Amino acid sequence: MNKCHITYLACTATLIGVGIGAAPQAADHRTHVVSPGESIQKAVDAAAPGDTVLVTAGTYHESVKVSTPGLTLRGAGRSTVIKPGTGKAAGTCAEAGNGICVTGTKDRKVADVTIASLTVTGFTKHGVYAVATDRLTVRNVTAVKNGVWGIAQEQSVRGVFSRNTAQANGDAGLFLANTVSAEQGAADSRGAVVAENRLEDNRIGLTVRRLRNLTVADNHVTGNCAGMFLVGDENKPRAGALTVHSNRVVQNNKSCPKTARLDALQGSGIVITGVEDSVVTQNVVRDNAGAFSMSGGIVLSKSMVGATSERNRITGNTLANNSPADLVNADTGKGNTFDGNTCGASKPAGLC
Repeated sequence: MNKCHITYLACTATLIGVGIGAAPQAADHRTHVVSPGESIQKAVDAAAPGDTVLVTAGTYHESVKVSTPGLTLRGAGRSTVIKPGTGKAAGTCAEAGNGICVTGTKDRKVADVTIASLTVTGFTKHGVYAVATDRLTVRNVTAVKNGVWGIAQEQSVRGVFSRNTAQANGDAGLFLANTVSAEQGAADSRGAVVAENRLEDNRIGLTVRRLRNLTVADNHVTGNCAGMFLVGDENKPRAGALTVHSNRVVQNNKSCPKTARLDALQGSGIVITGVEDSVVTQNVVRDNAGAFSMSGGIVLSKSMVGATSERNRITGNTLANNSPADLVNADTGKGNTFDGNTCGASKPAGLC
């Protein structure tokens, strides 16, 4: 693992700085300021590629759809709050029950959109929902009490999700997938990054489903029914080539009932199911306790359709006080290794 990969944020900042020096922002890029009582959507619709829509502090009752490449939608921090409208939902994003939608097409991904520094809350489906994007950045967004996902993306590449808070959402706080509408093999995320987020009091803190080539680092995951799910299945190509490092996954002991897709959840730290060729390293996983099939600190398990996990390396993690064990291997896949972990108990014995 090279230095730039481990310290990707600093490396990214350096590269961005170099890029700015080489290609300064065009002088005609505008900032559209939106104040309470005004429409964010109207400002977005009026913006050109490369423009910024700056939303001042206040509460805005609307949904916002972004399809302009290079657009930045930025608030003033948590005090910029986007909630559902009080009248009949208008527009595809609102009608679907979402707060902010970033939407490309099958033939053309929308590129270089940034959503930053705002709160999105109370939507029946998802707080921020993105489909068909390239290099989407979601940063310093608070997604709280949305019905399904706090922040979600599918059919997209090279996304960066950093320093967000996803709290008390109905399913996953952060959800990244190939597609949710069809059975397909895993998609190459082309280096997507999920970093320095706080994921708390959701059903699942983070779900990575049917993806390859993705990094999950330095996140704080607590108070969920399950901390992280890395999910694949029998489709080809298989999910994998994931790097999960330096996360803190503690006390994910909320209780969630069984669903059509999953057993009841409680006390799951990091669950790896149907995934290959991934590295889980240098994470702190503590105090996750439950009595269900996927309970435990770091858990390898067959997928719901019986697909095994293979050639994954679980190394250098610090685990304690997880139940039924710190390390659980309930899989029959080949080539999974456990080495250099600090832990007290494993199932089967001998993995610590």
